This record gives sequence, C-alpha cells and structure tokens, in this order.
Amino acid sequence: MTATDILDFEAPAPAPSGQDPSARIARTDAPWPSPLGYEAFYGLAGQIVRTIEPQTEADPAALLVQFLTAFGNDIGSDAHYMADGSRHACKLFVAIVGATSKGRKGTSWARIRELFALTDSDWIQRVISGLSSGEGLIWQIRDSIFRKEKNKKTGEIEDVLVDEGVSDKRVLVVESELASTMAVMARQGNTLSAIIREAWDRGELRALTKTSPARSTGAHVSLIGHVTRDELRRSLDRTELGNGFANRFLWVCVKRSRCLPFGGDPVNLWEHAADLREAIHFARNAGAVSFAAEARPLWIEVYPELSEGRPGIVGAVTARAEAQVVRLAMLYALLDKRREIASPHLRAALAVWNYSSASARWVWGDALGDPTADELLELLRANPEGRTATEIRDHFGRHRSADVVRARRVLLVNGLARSVSEPTDGRHAERWFAATEATEATEGRDPEDPGSLRSLRSPLAAPDPETLSAWLDEQGIPTAKGTGNQ
Repeated sequence: MTATDILDFEAPAPAPSGQDPSARIARTDAPWPSPLGYEAFYGLAGQIVRTIEPQTEADPAALLVQFLTAFGNDIGSDAHYMADGSRHACKLFVAIVGATSKGRKGTSWARIRELFALTDSDWIQRVISGLSSGEGLIWQIRDSIFRKEKNKKTGEIEDVLVDEGVSDKRVLVVESELASTMAVMARQGNTLSAIIREAWDRGELRALTKTSPARSTGAHVSLIGHVTRDELRRSLDRTELGNGFANRFLWVCVKRSRCLPFGGDPVNLWEHAADLREAIHFARNAGAVSFAAEARPLWIEVYPELSEGRPGIVGAVTARAEAQVVRLAMLYALLDKRREIASPHLRAALAVWNYSSASARWVWGDALGDPTADELLELLRANPEGRTATEIRDHFGRHRSADVVRARRVLLVNGLARSVSEPTDGRHAERWFAATEATEATEGRDPEDPGSLRSLRSPLAAPDPETLSAWLDEQGIPTAKGTGNQ
C-alpha cells in the first residue's frame, strides 16, 4: 500500500491573521504532485524504503530522499563527477515540505537515523542541528588553527597551534524547524546563507570576518530541513529565492501516508544495514564517476530541458536541475557499487527530480517573485473581462507607473498576459487580460481587425527575441538591459 491509497488526513493551514493583503503573491496553486515514480525506488534505496514503509506514517518520498542524503554524506567527498570544470560530490540539500505540521516529517528522519545508527555508529555523531551562523557551521568542520607568535628564545616568528581542528569533514545538518533557520539568515550581517551556498558548491569554506579565523578545507556538508508550505512561503524572502540559495535544495512535499494509532511494528534492518555498510565502504574510495556508454543517449536527450531556464519563482528554485540529477544518479550508482551511472540510475534520479520539481510548483504555484507583476496578474485574473491601461494605472496609483510598466513587460515576456487594442471615439485603448482570458475574449475575431491579436498571438506563443523586442518598442514598453540569472 502506498501513500496515495490512504485518505488525506491533512488540510492546508489557514493564512496567518493580520497579513497585509498588498503583500500577497498572485499564484495559481498547482495540485499535489503525482506519486513519486516507481523508478525512484530502484536498488538498495527502494528495498529499504519498502521494508520501512508499512510500519510508519511517514511518506515514502521523505524516507527515500533522506536516505539518499544521509548516504551521500556518510561516504564523504572522494566520489565525484566532473562537469565543465565543476566538481560535484554526493552532497544533497533537501527540504521536506508538509501541508501542515502533521506531515510526519520528523518521523521519516527517525526511521532513517535508526538505520544509519546500526550501519555506522561513528558517522551518526556527525549529525548536528541548530544552525545560527556561517561561522558556527565552519567551526564544526574547522581546520587546525595556528597563530603567529614570537619565540622568546630565538626571537623568530613561528606558527603556534592553538586549536587542533576537526579531522572528519563530514557533517549532516538536520533542522526540524527550517523556518527558524531562514529567520536567522534574514538578520543583517548573518553569513549563514552565503556559507550554505558555498558548502553546496565546493569544499573550501571561510567566513570573511575579523572575529572568525576558522576555515574548512575538504568540507562535506549535507542538509535536511523540515518545514510547512505556509512557513516556507513566509520565511524564504525574495533575496534567497533569487540569489541561488533556494535552487540548491531539492523540495519534496510530503504527507502522512497512513494512520497508525499505536505506531508501526519494529522493523528488522540488520540485513539492510550489512548491505548498506558494503556500499559505503565501496563509495568512500570510488573516485571519479562517469556515465556508462549505454546511459549517454538518455542523458543527451534530457539534458537540454534540464538545463533550460524557466520563468517565475519555480524557475528560480529549480535552476540547478542538471546538477541535482547528476548527484542523485551518482548516489544510485554507488549504492549499486558501480563507478558508472547506468540507465536505471539515471531514470531513478530523473524520477526524484520530477517529483521535486512538481513539489516546487505545489509550494509556489506560478508566482513570479516580482511584487508588482504578481499583483497585476492577480488583478487580471480576478477580472476576466480585462482591465484597460488607465484602470491598471488607477489601481496602482500614478506614483507607481514605472513599476507597472516593468510588471507589464514581465507578464508579456513570460506569456502570462496579453494586450488588445480597442477602438474608441479617440485614440485606441489598450485592454489587458490574463493569458487564458485574453484568448477566450478574442476568440473568433477578424485577424485583419486593428483591434485583434494578430500582431500578438503568434509571436508570444513562442517569442523570438527580435519579434518580441519590436513589439515591446511599438507598445512603448522599455526592455530590460543587462539582467542576470542566478
């Protein structure tokens, strides 16, 4: 029996009272993702989840991704994949997102922790919580610290050891209240976000502050966080959505899979622990991992879509798709005690990524992350008959005209709004619709009519830069210059 066979015991939490309506983000909420594809439960990882699942209320997706994260940290940094000069170790950052606090997020980690306590009692000591600063994270995996002092006998300046540091550079951070960690990151001067981003990217960490001499080389940091959707929407500010913090995470939505009033029966994990111990021993010295010849055609097929940028908040938080899939595929290969990624490993990784991408859509819907653009989109969706440019200006106020022009451009470029030129007694009026309403409102109109969408409909269905730029110029809407993408 899977999670989808069980009644959904959860309902979305109510919106917080006293929230400023003007701060709302317009979003069309996506449905709960389809169940995690069977390909994701390949090999040893799938065997372990299937053993635990009947005796827990935890979501199988939560069990799986936290198992993969823990395994990736336990094996250390030797196993890696090289891509265009970047070294990808088996480090995952995972956010387990529930509709409410009853998603059994903590229960899922407890089961995985039990397995690794049987498998590797030394590594389990490298699981920590309570992140409060980047410096604090570095301190857990710090190098030896030396201080220059003058030798009283010789008068020479020497390096004197003042702290032996930590030899084991592995650390798995498990935050049961990820929203609290995000609140800490929002404090002025806090370095946690920057250090976390560096930890995902590479193994050399250093805080550029006078008061923190610690640094870490060869750092191998993984992260698991638990949070509800409402907390996540409130806590993850626009800076973290745009600066690359969010897209280093796999977002995985979970719910209670079944109701067990007396808890599940004990699960015999000893056989799995023995198999897992062998896989860990192999992976710790695996070195470089590559694609097997038979898996290369599939990777060539999926890579263009994985590496293509997408608009809106979901595009921002899923922007490292290809890197995430490679790291996941490596983990499945290493669990098979192989140094090559075969097709089953890649298909398993793609199944996990597809579920994570769908989870991100469930969390953020189609919000763009631009406050004015989101508000304008909400206005247009609430008015299927459309709004004229004058009505839009009056809604926002004349003092926000520049923001409104930018918002119109954002909606146009992302295909979320359309503009129709309407004849009046004087000059033509411009009426704006949300994309679907624009299509319905203009269906059947004469393509030669000056008020039709003839000049808009085709170019914006699949806009090429020159056509779109020319149209924006005709409408008097300035184009963005020099925008970057994290």
